[in-house]
Amino acid sequence: MSSIDKHTPSEQLHAHRDSAARPIYQLRPIDRVCTRSRAILLLGRYGVDVISLDGFECAGHPGEEDIGNFVLQAKGAKVLSRPFVCSGGVGDGKQIAAALALGADGVNCGTRFCATTECNWPASFKQRMLEANETDTVLMLRRLKNTARVFRNKVAQEVEEIESTMGDAFSFPDVAHLVMGTRGREAERNNDADGGIWTAGQVVGLIDSIPSCQQLMDQLVKEAEDTIVGRLSALVAPSSSL
Repeated sequence: MSSIDKHTPSEQLHAHRDSAARPIYQLRPIDRVCTRSRAILLLGRYGVDVISLDGFECAGHPGEEDIGNFVLQAKGAKVLSRPFVCSGGVGDGKQIAAALALGADGVNCGTRFCATTECNWPASFKQRMLEANETDTVLMLRRLKNTARVFRNKVAQEVEEIESTMGDAFSFPDVAHLVMGTRGREAERNNDADGGIWTAGQVVGLIDSIPSCQQLMDQLVKEAEDTIVGRLSALVAPSSSL
């Protein structure tokens, strides 16, 4: 399985198609206007198998149109002919049930699995996620139309303050020394959750444990099944046999 996006060169798309890897196209809200045109053209021309619809809740780059998954996934069900998965903000089984109800064929979890025993993120990062709520992320670089959702730590808050203070005069060099990847990697090595930028989605507000991946998977599946078979089925009145 491989992950591509709208910036992937066509020759690489062909290579993915001809290999054993199954391409997943990541479609963010910024590409919403391309759902019928550019993305569909890509699907038809290169045979992408699955689309990941990334909602505004996601970690990293959510796009510039601020479209949440409650609308984005329903839109995907209307206009896409290939399977798609819900990405962004997914952290429990009830949300999986909701994504399936909206038309998605599955979910893509990122941040939630960073809070597992197998993840090589430092213990301090995981502890901060445990203590966080859904408001503990920062949307930085908005003025540059390169929005990134990251965890709200000291460095992220400094970037946020600089961007706000400078207004229209803001440019990337003003914060490059704060957001550079080498600084983030050093923070990981030093187990310093405030030492650099690290991406995290709004799902941090749902994280209340650090399970193993297997334990998390079992929990997600059970909760999704219980929601579908229990709560949702109980809301449907049985049809009359008369």
